[in-house]
Amino acid sequence: MSKKTLQQQVYSAFTAVLLSLLPLVASSSQTQVKPTLVETQSTPQQYQSHRFDNNTLTVTTSLGKLNFNAFSQDSFEVVFNAHTENVPAADLPSFSLKPGLTQQAVKLSSHDNQLILRNNQLSVEITKQPLSVKYFYQGRLLTEQKDFFQANSITPELSRAVHGVRFKLSDNEKILGGGERVLGMDRRGHRMPLYNRAHYGYETYSKQMNYSLPAVLSSNKYMILFDNSAKGWLDIGYTTPSNLQFEAVAGRNAYIIIGAETYAELTSHYVELTGTQPMPARWTLGNFASRFGYHDQAEVLQTADLFKQQEIPLDAIILDLYWFGKDIKGHMGNLDWDKAAFPTPEKMINKLDQQGVKTVMITEPFVLSTSKKWQDAIDSNALATNSNGEPKTFDFYFGNTGLIDVFNSNGRDWFAKVYHDLYQQGVRGWWGDLGEPEVHPRDALHRLDNTTIVGADSIHNVYGHRWAQLVFEQQQAFAANTRPFILMRSGFAGSQRYGILPWTGDVNRSWGGFKPQVELSLQMGLFGLAYTHSDLGGFGGGDKFDPELYIRWLQYGVFQPIYRPHGQEHIPSEVVFHNQQTRDIVKKFIELRYQLLPYHYTMAYQNATQGTPLMRPLFFDNDLDNNASNSAFDNSTSYLWGDSFFVQPITEPMADIAANGELANNNTSVKVNLPSGIWFNFFDDKKYLGGRTHELAVNIETLPVFVKAGAFVPRIETIQTTDNYQRNRLDLHYYADAEVSQSSGQMYEDDGVSLDAISKNNFELLTFNAKHKNAALEISLKRDGGSYPQMPKERALNLKIHNWCDKPKEVLFNNQKVSQYQWQQASCLLTVPVNWQHQATRLVVR
Repeated sequence: MSKKTLQQQVYSAFTAVLLSLLPLVASSSQTQVKPTLVETQSTPQQYQSHRFDNNTLTVTTSLGKLNFNAFSQDSFEVVFNAHTENVPAADLPSFSLKPGLTQQAVKLSSHDNQLILRNNQLSVEITKQPLSVKYFYQGRLLTEQKDFFQANSITPELSRAVHGVRFKLSDNEKILGGGERVLGMDRRGHRMPLYNRAHYGYETYSKQMNYSLPAVLSSNKYMILFDNSAKGWLDIGYTTPSNLQFEAVAGRNAYIIIGAETYAELTSHYVELTGTQPMPARWTLGNFASRFGYHDQAEVLQTADLFKQQEIPLDAIILDLYWFGKDIKGHMGNLDWDKAAFPTPEKMINKLDQQGVKTVMITEPFVLSTSKKWQDAIDSNALATNSNGEPKTFDFYFGNTGLIDVFNSNGRDWFAKVYHDLYQQGVRGWWGDLGEPEVHPRDALHRLDNTTIVGADSIHNVYGHRWAQLVFEQQQAFAANTRPFILMRSGFAGSQRYGILPWTGDVNRSWGGFKPQVELSLQMGLFGLAYTHSDLGGFGGGDKFDPELYIRWLQYGVFQPIYRPHGQEHIPSEVVFHNQQTRDIVKKFIELRYQLLPYHYTMAYQNATQGTPLMRPLFFDNDLDNNASNSAFDNSTSYLWGDSFFVQPITEPMADIAANGELANNNTSVKVNLPSGIWFNFFDDKKYLGGRTHELAVNIETLPVFVKAGAFVPRIETIQTTDNYQRNRLDLHYYADAEVSQSSGQMYEDDGVSLDAISKNNFELLTFNAKHKNAALEISLKRDGGSYPQMPKERALNLKIHNWCDKPKEVLFNNQKVSQYQWQQASCLLTVPVNWQHQATRLVVR
């Protein structure tokens, strides 16, 4: 059989399974029927008594007990235990909160008809008669908890007992959250299933996807995390327009509410509770070769060699399921090399390592009864069980299977050995696929930490979360102090603390699939999952290669967290297999990705220490005036990339086709609504005034990317792999403007691999400050932090000052005149080369 014929069969087979699963996901054309709740608690709660002990306030009502605790400043955890509660798995622990949180001191003021509990600037006011619970931040009303409830829910999906909690929405309030969905940024008016499920081939609408989150962020500057792992629903003004309602079929009835003055503070408080993302290894920010999939060892090495021959940077190659079997079906669970296709895998991995290319492997949590490890999994009690304690088996697309129980030690230990063995062979990254889990029978049973037996629906949404935890913790056991690389399709609130790198699932390879990617990453990033990214170029479908779509998607990829082109193999994902025009354009953008490594690595540091998203919605930045505008909450076409960049991907076809069949490089115009301030076009340095809409000329080689006036952007020269990263040379770009009298920036640096670099102070933090006054510019440089073995004693620094349109009268470096500077009148660019030995330094330009 020819390789082309095999690829066509793979494409046809996988397309068939995608189509077979599409009915599982609601489409926008379906009529939604509002659910009916028949409440078993029909009378309003009445206050009975309260007790305040050890910083816990317990309010006893006619229906149960409300417990108020605080585990961080400006937040409360609220747990409701009904007197007659009969809820499955009601005593489950919190999976979202990070371990080791300590209770905070809070203050209670008791009055005749009111209790006021304060935690820093956040307070909860509890009126006794009639009972009400309201939250305030600095005296400003955030929201009102209406009631906890138990009910029989009659919905199009099922008729089943649920419990939950309601809040009151204000008239003009906008609500973000719920995880990966394609519904628009404001999710108000939607009822969203909380049940991780793949949506294959999605485009511009999807209400249920791989990664749901039971959490919301309000334009009133509060967040609520419903701390429940079970199957449920998040109803944001759909059933009742003024209600925010959470429902679940099982699990704890609890939530965490957070208040803040800014959106940045909200996300920071959130990750303080749920955990921060570890610093990624530097190579995580590089370019990857990936497809579904590489069939043999020769194909892997030939692909890596093509990148080298074409001098296109590459840092990893990612192997899909053919590494353990020659066919899609029948082999899942082998979890060992198919030696017929990969005869000497360690030799292959070593050769890739010598080129600076890491090897990343797919693993899935399903073990087929036809796989080589089936009996071993049974003997090790590694699988989820049925009610008789036997391995639960079921059929799905890939074959008859069992599911690894990642909740008990037997399953974790069995799976961990797979990762240990592969790591010993040189594998350095993990790709966890199908981890919703893709099929998870309701009657499957899991043993939580070897004690409590729970049904699938109670813990479905934390399966990927516990899987990521397993991979992270076991890597630290056999490769201590190494940073994880864990691509995962599913997870839960708090999964970021295990180093998860979520992607947005198997998106359609189309303009419709490209269009929602900004929305998906922005939504997830606000809730700690800052590395959410798309399969660049699109994953599934497409009858033929669309070079414009491919180029535009990979241009956008420079400004998304992970650079991974990936898709079905009938259209290559790797740029090295495409025509010269496509290669030339995409190569420049991949090189730009590497030039921006210091900037991106500093963004990773900000995220690891403060929870700051990499991709940020326009309302996020308090320096911009549109953070107060509700219209900014609806914007999913443009975003902020770190502190300095504004990006607007081009998600519609615009290019003409030239006579030679290539894309014409003609200019077309797009409308760009810039935030307030002064901005510079990244590609030509042209200056634009923000707070208004501009018609911007673009061609196939450019897209709307702007840099904020006053920004410092550290860059390096192009390298072919991060293994060649040099710390002793740096280009520091400063975007000057007289309207910006002062500004600052920073750059983080460490060894690129050690997990404890920040906690052990093994890093350097370079800080930059600028003052612009009376046609004089003063830039000061400073280094803080500790040290690490590779830290340079000095740096060859090229300070590049943009928008300096008058010839300098003098340039001083530490009060010494500099004569070897370059000033380009046409581009208004001043370049000052200096040897910085990391002492406090001052550069003056007049």
